Amino acid sequence: MVKIRLARMGKKKQPIYKIVAADSRAPRDGRFLEAVGIYDPRSTPSNVQIKETVLFKWLKRGAQPTETVHSLIKREGLMLKWRLMKKNADEATIADEMDKFQMVKTEKERRKAERKLRVKAAHKKKAAGEVAASSTATP
Repeated sequence: MVKIRLARMGKKKQPIYKIVAADSRAPRDGRFLEAVGIYDPRSTPSNVQIKETVLFKWLKRGAQPTETVHSLIKREGLMLKWRLMKKNADEATIADEMDKFQMVKTEKERRKAERKLRVKAAHKKKAAGEVAASSTATP
């Protein structure tokens, strides 16, 4: 059975993963059938580059993505596109749904950034309050 999974590359303590289609019996970093993409978890936000045509070719052939790869594909919106393709949706519908997905993804990222700023401001305010309290407490 063919799996779409991660193969570790890069230096020690600096991993970069190739997303590959490989026989399920092959070792993690061993022989693979074809490279599907690259995943860099160390960048902020983590970088995922997937060749759509290659991914869809292997999914059509029955390859199963591992949990990690499935979450990466889903996060990029390619699982949505794959499911629409399996339902024989026309190109306009697929493009429309992908636009909606990108809008939702952008909105989530914006809210996450805002939340991060609020938390950072709260920490600064708390730290300033603690400093002020400690300076007034000591005679």
